[in-house]
Amino acid sequence: MIPVRGFDGARVAVLGLGRSGLSAARALRAGGAEVLVWDDNEAARAAAMAEGFAPVDLTRAGALEGAAALILSPGIPHLYPLPNPVVAAAWAVGVPVDNDIGLFFRSLATEDWEGFDSPPRVIAVTGSNGKSTTSALIHHVLSAAGRDSQLAGNIGRGVLDIDPPGEGGVVVLELSSYQTELARALTPDIAVFTNLSPDHLDRHGGPGGYFAAKRRLFAEGGPDRAIIGVDEDEGRFLANQMAEGAADDRVIRISAASKLTGPGWSVFARKGFLAEWRKGRQVASIDLRVIPGLPGAHNHQNACAAYAAARCLGIAPREIERAFHDFAGLPHRSQLVAEVGGVRFVNDSKATNAASAARALAAFGRIRWICGGLEKEGGLAELVPHLGNVAKAYVIGREAAAFALHLRDIPHEICTTMKAAVARAAAEAEPGDVVLLAPAAASFDQYDNFERRGEDFVAELDRLLEARGRAGS
Repeated sequence: MIPVRGFDGARVAVLGLGRSGLSAARALRAGGAEVLVWDDNEAARAAAMAEGFAPVDLTRAGALEGAAALILSPGIPHLYPLPNPVVAAAWAVGVPVDNDIGLFFRSLATEDWEGFDSPPRVIAVTGSNGKSTTSALIHHVLSAAGRDSQLAGNIGRGVLDIDPPGEGGVVVLELSSYQTELARALTPDIAVFTNLSPDHLDRHGGPGGYFAAKRRLFAEGGPDRAIIGVDEDEGRFLANQMAEGAADDRVIRISAASKLTGPGWSVFARKGFLAEWRKGRQVASIDLRVIPGLPGAHNHQNACAAYAAARCLGIAPREIERAFHDFAGLPHRSQLVAEVGGVRFVNDSKATNAASAARALAAFGRIRWICGGLEKEGGLAELVPHLGNVAKAYVIGREAAAFALHLRDIPHEICTTMKAAVARAAAEAEPGDVVLLAPAAASFDQYDNFERRGEDFVAELDRLLEARGRAGS
């Protein structure tokens, strides 16, 4: 645990008692704060009470009087589409609003660091797509190289639940826009921006607010190194703002769409090969085509970002390449779950928007595509260039028929349920096909989250294969 510093003896309110909120409450208590906790959910309050916290209804008038801060869980709106009433009350009485990420950065460094020859480092990863895989891949490379590494944030453990890093330790954080937007302290040593596509627009008041939330990690974080994906205008803008000139190698540009040249530092992937360039010449390359855990151009972009982060910490290219080969990938993110009769079954349930689903469609050839769910703002236009890879679509979700209208003239079938979609896709798949779950939509019309949707895909596939096995025996 990272005890929160600066609140010893002070009253601090925590709103939202999910993973990050309860973790923040524990860390605040460990740092000597008097912690007031609240969640509208009775079960969440009961869990807090089991750990010795006494819930205080923060929605009551005057509940925040005398509080030194309000710590907000990431799922609670603080500005758009409307501020939570407790947040508005905090503004009214001048109580600073922060989150667990802000507490982490203000509390991480201690007096012990003065005795370290190599102080701990923090790598923070943000972006629309690929940040989970990139964060996990960085952590995997560091661990394989014998570095003390911990993975936390929007993946793995809560940031305040990790162990205080020791000599040369590295903390790898995946940070969402919800987390970067509100944190009052952001001081990573290395910051990574993967890419940007429309997402969470209602929460940020539009695309400008969404990008601004990501940009805070760089503009206010002041990292020593900035690794920036430049395949969209926003990334090119950010890289231009962070660099003092073309040769400024504090900014490392990455791309999975084009060759990057110039006197600076860049890492890019073309035709399946990763290349590192510095000062106008190539210094290393890796054949990504033969790495099973990193299929497709979107994963090649993730590989470029992770490679650049590892190189910033002095890890040799060949060490990175060896670790890449051992990377198994993450559940629900281009995860190969089975290969039967020459047909691959891939779970990319995390593809919850059009941009991430487009990357999945671009990664494979002849696809039996399971898609559909709760459509997000921004539409599905980004999918259109990749629909030629789809042999047939199998549409799930309560609004499957409406979703199918976006599929133009590609063959499709309204299945509604995952069970029906898996059965039909598997029955019609031929050797060389890929049965791909990449919904291009949120899961909340049928599932609690994208993980449950992906688990259902795997469970239905397992049931189907088991039934085939019994029929064949």
